[in-house]
Amino acid sequence: MIINSENIKRFREKTGFSQTELSEIVGVSLRTIQNYESGGKIPKSKHAILRSVLENPAKHFSDDFNQSLNESTPEYKPEAIPVDFKEMNVMFVPLVSKFAYAGYLDNLGDHEYVGELPKIPFANDVQNKGDYLCFEVKGDSMESDGPDTILEGDILLCRNVRQEYWKSKLHINKWDFVIVHKERGVLIKRITKHDTNTHELTLHSLNDYYDDIVVHLQDVQAIFNVVDLRRKRNRR
Repeated sequence: MIINSENIKRFREKTGFSQTELSEIVGVSLRTIQNYESGGKIPKSKHAILRSVLENPAKHFSDDFNQSLNESTPEYKPEAIPVDFKEMNVMFVPLVSKFAYAGYLDNLGDHEYVGELPKIPFANDVQNKGDYLCFEVKGDSMESDGPDTILEGDILLCRNVRQEYWKSKLHINKWDFVIVHKERGVLIKRITKHDTNTHELTLHSLNDYYDDIVVHLQDVQAIFNVVDLRRKRNRR
């Protein structure tokens, strides 16, 4: 058995043994056992006694304790289940963090720069066709009380919309968008109007404190569909 903090804590949870009792058996202080369980270094000189305790507690504990253990302690079963990543559709996508917006704008179109960005896995049911990039949300312009709110710190999985598709109407009723503007930078918006005659886009924020803006496509460097969103579990 590997001697580490996880196995020591698991053993105590299974047996109900206290840290004080374990410290007496091992011959160390209570603080030392607490340090072991919190990830502190376990000296090799203590591995043998810890392994003996964890693998064969009957040698070290009283007969009354062992009888109680056999009668009342259920077999430990991990809650986690094995995952076969080969069965999942996992993409490792470059991430533009909210602190890297300026660097991304300066290096737009530089494949070497994009290749050096950190990559994060996305497992979902989207098709892998197309060029994908992740953006970390900056600001509160897309926050709302509705279910489609986008919060600062969310990670957006985005698919590039090639320029040849900008001439016809974008699918504005299906997606939100990341618009990379020459002067305004990276904009995460909802497109409410795409005028194919004037080549203008009307960009809308879900946050009512922000007014709609109109941009011309000649000032736009890239457009991405927002196809998925990842949010930390402690966020609303």
